[in-house]
Amino acid sequence: MKIQKRLEVCVDSVESAVTAQESGADRLEVCANLVVGGTTPGVSQFKQIRRACGIELNVLVRPRSGDFLYTDAEFQMIVEDIQMFRELGADGIVAGCLKADGNLDLERMRKLRRCADSLQMTLHRAFDVCRDPYQALEEAVSLGINTILTSGQAPVCAEGKQVLKKLIAQAGGRIEILVGSGVNAEVIRQLMEEIHASSFHMSGKKIISSGMIFRNQQIHMGLPGFGEFDIFRTDKEQIQRARQTLDKIQV
Repeated sequence: MKIQKRLEVCVDSVESAVTAQESGADRLEVCANLVVGGTTPGVSQFKQIRRACGIELNVLVRPRSGDFLYTDAEFQMIVEDIQMFRELGADGIVAGCLKADGNLDLERMRKLRRCADSLQMTLHRAFDVCRDPYQALEEAVSLGINTILTSGQAPVCAEGKQVLKKLIAQAGGRIEILVGSGVNAEVIRQLMEEIHASSFHMSGKKIISSGMIFRNQQIHMGLPGFGEFDIFRTDKEQIQRARQTLDKIQV
């Protein structure tokens, strides 16, 4: 079986999307607020990225940061957003719901899979905080999900490589295991050689300074430790190095 290599880059701005495409990304995950792990992007943001980029766009549909146990109102938001982004020209949807006991919420996931219709569907890192990843993998396959984004239930994928190895073997080509969290060129090299991973998800972020000249240092409205005048952007060189490494190594 021919193994397909893939480099997916998560982006939360039009500027980052264009940089990622030009630097060698195969696919983008479009989101907002990467600083909190990503939330659902704005409509105008997606439209601009769709116009600017010719590669596949998967849209993260996550109404808030935090856990994946959603209220009825939050779940309805997910449903309506999936319908909207499908109509706007998304190629895929990235979503996930858990029950309070840590298992996949199969009833809700079935509804989301039907709502996504013919679009590709990725189960996001709700998978990494579920009770049993091996059971969840089989459930994802049964639901018709195409991809699982995972770090191997570890803070970063290099620490979860043994679980990732088992997941890749269990998947057996039935579902894509997309390795994420802490991915860079060196991690790609390591995991391709050691566990034969072939699909990777990264942000390749760098911090650029705001163009503001006047800066009121007395007011802080953001997250602790994140400066008011710091902006995340995709780093061209990080994506290029990742692409070169992915192309160079055989799995």
